[in-house]
Amino acid sequence: MEVLSVQLLIILFLLSLWIYVYVTTSSQKKPTNKGFKIYPIVGVLPEFIKNRARFHDWFTETLSHCPGNTDVLRLPGIEPGIITANPLNVEYFLKTNFENYPKGELLITTLEDFLGRGIFNSNGELWRVQRKTASYVFNTKSLRRFVMDNVVVEISTRLVPILAKASETRQVLDLQDMLERFAFDNICKVAFNVDPASLGGDRTDGSEFMQAFDDAAALSTERFLCSLPLLWKFYKFFNIGSERKLKKSIKIVHEFADKIIQSRMEQRMEKKDEDLLSRFIGNDENSNEFLRDIVISFILAGRDTTSSALSWFFWLLSLNPDVESNILKELETIRSRNRKKIGDAYSFEELRDMHYLHATISETLRLYPPVPVDILACRSDDVLPDGAFVGRKWFVVYCAYAMGRMESIWGKNCLEFLPERWLENGIYRQESPFKFPVFHAGPRTCLGKHMAYIQMKSIAASVIERFKIDVQNLKCPEHVLSLTLRMKSGLQVRVKER
Repeated sequence: MEVLSVQLLIILFLLSLWIYVYVTTSSQKKPTNKGFKIYPIVGVLPEFIKNRARFHDWFTETLSHCPGNTDVLRLPGIEPGIITANPLNVEYFLKTNFENYPKGELLITTLEDFLGRGIFNSNGELWRVQRKTASYVFNTKSLRRFVMDNVVVEISTRLVPILAKASETRQVLDLQDMLERFAFDNICKVAFNVDPASLGGDRTDGSEFMQAFDDAAALSTERFLCSLPLLWKFYKFFNIGSERKLKKSIKIVHEFADKIIQSRMEQRMEKKDEDLLSRFIGNDENSNEFLRDIVISFILAGRDTTSSALSWFFWLLSLNPDVESNILKELETIRSRNRKKIGDAYSFEELRDMHYLHATISETLRLYPPVPVDILACRSDDVLPDGAFVGRKWFVVYCAYAMGRMESIWGKNCLEFLPERWLENGIYRQESPFKFPVFHAGPRTCLGKHMAYIQMKSIAASVIERFKIDVQNLKCPEHVLSLTLRMKSGLQVRVKER
């Protein structure tokens, strides 16, 4: 009862504050300045609450009208922050003045229960050790072959048979769920030498883990969206509400990760240093908790990002049949040139020749980046390239989602789906990673970028040439407010063999 009384007092306080703000500002003239609407005492809190369910689009709309596509966000209870969609600022954060913009306490403490001090939630030497170990594995010559073999096997023995069966029975499938299972199996095999067989296998254990993983990611993100930061800490202290559910989800995630670690430790003497996890296990100074953080971080990186991108890719193709036709023509040209028939696996060189498909995936990533925002912190007072001041301990957010929709970056057709913008004389043209920070940039550039493109192109090519994907609802899917840009209700499709 005492907990409920405190909650009620907090709600009444916020309601009173809202009424006060409304009364004191409703008769005022609309502000002429562009950017986030600032209220007395509470800053942008009313607008934040109003737009919390659509904050990616809110950031996009606001920043598109700001000079330099940058503005200051002020919320009660925390330091101010810079929100930007300016490539010059992004380059400054991620490269030019990298040491001044680490992962801040706001991010680390908010995600620590879920991600611990894994590579995406750490700084300094702790981050460098993980980066160095992971980069060695990702740069080995055998990785390309290993990834290709895994992807080919997963496509031919699991993905294609499931789609073929659904084609015969006219069953409605959740394609996003299938892609997540595919990516989950693949990253576990590549990074941990463990096959959970969640796609087409015994899915009980894997299903429970993935649901818990999704819940943990979404509930951790909810912490950022609290009206007052103390609220989620209050809920956590008393183990109530969303924090109670988060704790249960994290427990399931941790137990699954611990099983993977135990499995690899038992094989340690037999298969030393063959995968990413074994290299970390090989260092006796690494605790089980640290190993668990590594497992969770790489599952997040390998499972959620590529599956999110491909889900949006297939939805966009359903709206743009001309783009799908162009991809089919490119695939036919490559097969004819190499005298291969449909069903034969594509080689690495053939995947590299798929310029139009590569452009289509990049265009998807531009509009629907798997990681829509990134949060850093400022160590010392600074002035950004666009002239904006950023104070010590301020948080800094650059918005990949908003950047993909900025006319100042991509031109007047920035909201159109045009793979051709990535091509020059039919050849894929790289863009600046600071203009297109989907894989981050600078010292924190995503190590798995090339692996991700290999996987996505292999899946897309194999599925498109065999099946027509009929998306059941062409309306733009709502996305989950989570660490990655997942579709809220999945992607319901029917499949028809070509």
